Amino acid sequence: MTTPFSDLDQYIALPRVDGIAISPDGERVALTVSALDPDRTGYRRSIWQVPAGNDADAASGDAPGTAVRLTRSAKGEGGVAFTRTGDLLFVSARPDADADELETAQLWVLPATGGEARPLTRLAGGVGGVLATAASSDVVALTADLLPGAGSEPETVLEADAALRKARTDKKVRAILHETYPVRYWDHDLGPAQTHVLTLDTAGGADEVAQPVDRTPAPGRSLDHVAGALTPDGSVLLAAVGVREARGDRSTLVTIDCTSGHRTVLFDDVDVDHEMPALSHDGRTIAWVRTVRSTPAGAAQQEVWTAGIDGSDPHRIATDWDRWPSELVFEHGDRALLAVADQDGRAPVFRIPLDGAAVEQLTHDDWAYSSLRVAEVTGAVVALRASWAAPLHPVRIATDGVVTPLATPAALPDVPAHLEEVETTAADGARVRGWLVVPEGEGPHPLLLWIHGGPLNSWNQWSWRWNPMLLAARGYAVLLPDPALSTGYGLDFVNRGWNAWGQAPYTDLMAITDAVEARGDIDETRTAAMGGSFGGYMANWVAGHTDRFRAIVTHASLWALDQFNGTTDSSQYWSSIFDAAGIEANDPHRFVADITSPMLVIHGDKDYRVPIGEGLRLWSELAEHHAAPDGTMPHRFLYFPDENHWVLSPQHAVVWYETVFAFLGQHVIGQEWERPELLG
Repeated sequence: MTTPFSDLDQYIALPRVDGIAISPDGERVALTVSALDPDRTGYRRSIWQVPAGNDADAASGDAPGTAVRLTRSAKGEGGVAFTRTGDLLFVSARPDADADELETAQLWVLPATGGEARPLTRLAGGVGGVLATAASSDVVALTADLLPGAGSEPETVLEADAALRKARTDKKVRAILHETYPVRYWDHDLGPAQTHVLTLDTAGGADEVAQPVDRTPAPGRSLDHVAGALTPDGSVLLAAVGVREARGDRSTLVTIDCTSGHRTVLFDDVDVDHEMPALSHDGRTIAWVRTVRSTPAGAAQQEVWTAGIDGSDPHRIATDWDRWPSELVFEHGDRALLAVADQDGRAPVFRIPLDGAAVEQLTHDDWAYSSLRVAEVTGAVVALRASWAAPLHPVRIATDGVVTPLATPAALPDVPAHLEEVETTAADGARVRGWLVVPEGEGPHPLLLWIHGGPLNSWNQWSWRWNPMLLAARGYAVLLPDPALSTGYGLDFVNRGWNAWGQAPYTDLMAITDAVEARGDIDETRTAAMGGSFGGYMANWVAGHTDRFRAIVTHASLWALDQFNGTTDSSQYWSSIFDAAGIEANDPHRFVADITSPMLVIHGDKDYRVPIGEGLRLWSELAEHHAAPDGTMPHRFLYFPDENHWVLSPQHAVVWYETVFAFLGQHVIGQEWERPELLG
């Protein structure tokens, strides 16, 4: 009998929870769930509602209630948030009966009292998402892209934007004039439109479509990554915004008056980023993460700071805490922050008291938590959690740290393997740990070393795109190590590999591979290595420095650092973390002649973080040094003309895995090479 992990068609059809929100009264939780569309070439989101339960439910351990589907449309829905009255906001490009010509995503509301969803906006360029909602007023802050030629007058900018868009469409003009760097981001071109923050009063009648007001005229590219929160009365927006620099920007904290649009700079320092702003429930205190820019000498600590909403009394808290928070929210009562941070191959929830007391770890388990949400009225806390044994699902977290699973429309699948924690000691005495995915059966199992991307990252939770359970279903044990540069082990562990990617990260990987290969259930004669992004860089480095692996898969990989630094979408950052000596010493392309393991090179042409030139140059130099006179090689190049850094289309993900399985099967297991059918 097949399972979703032995059958790729079943696997891509599994529904996935990917968003969460909680109503102000703490009674209802909204989930966004992605499911395969009828053509099986994309995913469509819908919104579901589940009961939030209460802390007493923790005693039973059972998920309270059942999941109910709230939305259904051909365009799908996402970006959920609740208003102060419990109405549900979402973003969708679903048809609007009164504006048939609009096919862009708009802001919709589903009343808490029942009835049909209705649109709140009709913007020509659509809505990006909900930035923040006010706790005691009907004001909502949202993002939207507007053309710079539309001007900066709030009264006319939306109408002018619509006219300019129509003119460009009628003339079939797609050209973009750039005046600052960068010009693209991850997998999409930037411009010509610029992100603005608009405010909207959602208190209109059932048939009203309110007119949003632009609060950030002429923003340039400063709001591309805006994050923020509204004061309870909706009068002030706290926001992290960018300040342009030669080849990038630095993140600053500002407040924006939601009536006049006046902007007050709270914190702006050269070579410092102020990010992840959080606002207390009473609107008086802000918290954020302050980080001094990294240099080739090393990374800096990510510091948690608080201040008054006017910027008064700024001071650092959690001074003895050496973890890097990925999110911050105020707990009910505003006496502490709740945070999530990588730690030891997990991502627990922490409580950070504002009075300077020691940080407390709330959850003590093997899960990675994310998307912390606090109910405004009751203080109920919900989140998503995952591990390598289970994908994201909603949970409630009690004040004592007890965690209760909530109902979910996406049942957790049975996985074909179990997890074991493994570790070793590096030559410099550092502890190096990871997860070992052990398949069913006694073994000995062939081993795949899978290297994470980042590099500031940790193998601590489920990925639908990079899933070791698919390899385990085919008999492979999969090693998921956290070498030097990984997060969750302190700043010193990160800096062991700084400006020296080919040194401690490489030796850590080899040391923990040695330890795992010594196990009786692992076949050390049948091993392979694989990685994507930074993991692809490491796969390339491994290929040029050892012949121990029968095959190496390198996806979206950095190959020539001098070339990469000038063509990636974020050259300021990458150029700042290496010096010239570091680039020269750690450049994998210099060792192409030493490669002996067959390599499967994979790259997407829409990858702007690691541009296609890296894959093309790697393939060219493999041919230069290793092709036979007739051009044949043991290597393969899987190219996706219209995919990005991750290869997200379900049909292409299937082809990706089929090709990887065939390549590993040929070189590791000894199977005959079988070209995936859909590759022609």
